[in-house]
Amino acid sequence: MSVEEDTVHHTGLLTTVRGPQDVKRMSVDELDILAAEIRDFLIAKVSRTGGHVGPNLGVVELTLAMHRVFDSPRDRLLFDTGHQAYVHKIVTGRQAGFDRLRQRGGLSGYPSQAESEHDLVENSHASTALSYADGLAKAYALRGEPRSVVAVVGDGALTGGMCWEALNNIATAGNPLVIVVNDNGRSYAPTIGGLADHLSSLRLNPSYEKVLDTVKDALGSTPLVGKPMYEVLHAVKKGIKDAVSPQAMFEDLGIKYVGPVDGHDVAAVESALRAAKNFGGPVIVHAVTRKGYGYRPAEEDEADCLHGPGSAFDIETGKLVAAPSVKWTHVFADELVAIADERPDVVGITAAMAEPTGIAKLARKYPNRVYDVGIAEQHAATSAAGLALGGLHPVVAVYATFLNRAFDQVLLDVAMHRLPVTFVLDRAGITGPDGPSHYGMWDMSVFGVVPGLRIAAPRDAATLREELREAVEVDNGPTIVRFPTGTVAADLPALRRFGPVDVLAESARTDVLLVAVGSFGQLGMEVAARVAEQGYGVTVVDPRWVRPVPAELVELAAGHRLVVSVEDGVRVGGVGDALAQAMRDADVRVPLRDLGVPADWHPHGTRAQILADLGLTAQDVARDVTGWISRLDAEPVEPVRITTDDAAAQN
Repeated sequence: MSVEEDTVHHTGLLTTVRGPQDVKRMSVDELDILAAEIRDFLIAKVSRTGGHVGPNLGVVELTLAMHRVFDSPRDRLLFDTGHQAYVHKIVTGRQAGFDRLRQRGGLSGYPSQAESEHDLVENSHASTALSYADGLAKAYALRGEPRSVVAVVGDGALTGGMCWEALNNIATAGNPLVIVVNDNGRSYAPTIGGLADHLSSLRLNPSYEKVLDTVKDALGSTPLVGKPMYEVLHAVKKGIKDAVSPQAMFEDLGIKYVGPVDGHDVAAVESALRAAKNFGGPVIVHAVTRKGYGYRPAEEDEADCLHGPGSAFDIETGKLVAAPSVKWTHVFADELVAIADERPDVVGITAAMAEPTGIAKLARKYPNRVYDVGIAEQHAATSAAGLALGGLHPVVAVYATFLNRAFDQVLLDVAMHRLPVTFVLDRAGITGPDGPSHYGMWDMSVFGVVPGLRIAAPRDAATLREELREAVEVDNGPTIVRFPTGTVAADLPALRRFGPVDVLAESARTDVLLVAVGSFGQLGMEVAARVAEQGYGVTVVDPRWVRPVPAELVELAAGHRLVVSVEDGVRVGGVGDALAQAMRDADVRVPLRDLGVPADWHPHGTRAQILADLGLTAQDVARDVTGWISRLDAEPVEPVRITTDDAAAQN
């Protein structure tokens, strides 16, 4: 029987859950059945849309126990990171929304205030929940409100410095606060670091292993989630002995400790949570879980336990349904290994995302030359500075959205010392289904102010390989190479190169200089063709290196009647803004229009949908360009640069 068929036959209890009160009324036996139904539901739904399946399969019983002990939304439940909140969404009445999970108009993949009063913090960057919880607990204490605050923190998030800063303050304040450490030995990949090693020693304790071996053996004969799971869940009620708890590690901080408890035993977790709730001060509940629990493809996926398939996958195998394609990440990974083959000084760093960023390929070939620092982007940047001081050239691979967390380190620890560190930013620009917290649209604005930092934005696979090599050749300061998510478009050769600037198209008429940043190269070509149909000539250029602005780009601008820039980054402080400043400094009085992403929180959807909403399509840009240049024809006055504010007002 397939998971989808099984869902049809075993949704009796799940369909009765419209809110936390429905879970509170259930018996222990009913909770076991409900947990299995939820797993069936999650696999069936997420297999169609993509999403974070592995983390959520691991927190089913944990979430049920939390909603039985605490009274959401009066009691505040925070998830760090928010990608493990799917079960919380189910329990709080959002089952219907899973048909359009992470799609336009459907459920967010993270907690969302707009969706439910049960969601308080729209967090998807790790290691933040404890700081939120500290502030909430202090606020409720000061206001005299008897409300519980609960933060669920993955053991991977505890590799982030903010968690330990928060723990120090939580212990000092002494307010009632429950911290649930969801210990599955993983963030994306297996968790690393001293804390991880300590928790791992518990997982190797015979009394703990005996419990999980029972589960593992039973799962081995269970093709997917279904009726056999009920017997498995009944078989692990023994729990885990308190005698193996690492009390000293946390109680030295001044925080009481309960556990470890079997995170897949609702009764055991519930008992621990009730004790923690009644204590009256900060308590850590250590729950040991399995990421991907109950779903064989996830259990057997050594890379990341099906952490977050980005699109639909086959239920039987866990493999993506879409045909394989060449991704930006793949091109980077291949070229980095080729560079490392030639240069023994090149090393890799990532922050708990070796597979998603492609750095894992380098690690497989040169394991001693790759450092996974855990969820600690600040440390990654400054550790890279140390590696550079030691004579190496580090390549730090992270998602664009996460480098924002290390701005101070990039500015003062790396750039001020003029150190040769290359930051490779995957998923730059508008990424789509993961929503505004994951959009990598800030980097060109945020890091554009860093003195001596050079930013490259390749347009295709060939220029990614080329610009990555150029970046690691820089030995007197940091570099950034940024690229979007998804499939790489076909290579777009240049007609010629003027300095560092690639000229992609040019006309006998020099009406418009269209500066197409990064992956918008092909869009620029389509715009030029459309505008040419109206009788105007367009020169399309790819700056390749967008910061600092190439002098050659300013020279090209001076030879045209209108300059238009288009980028998938924030307009304020973006490439267009920088080009306008460079033109002013050079006394180039050609009008400029800058097209980009407004500084706002744009809802989740596909990248194509969001770019269409923002008017960043070939049709929209061509219409705008034609309108602007035709108005110059109608009003032949001395050109004056159109500022961003003027452009915004006219739009």
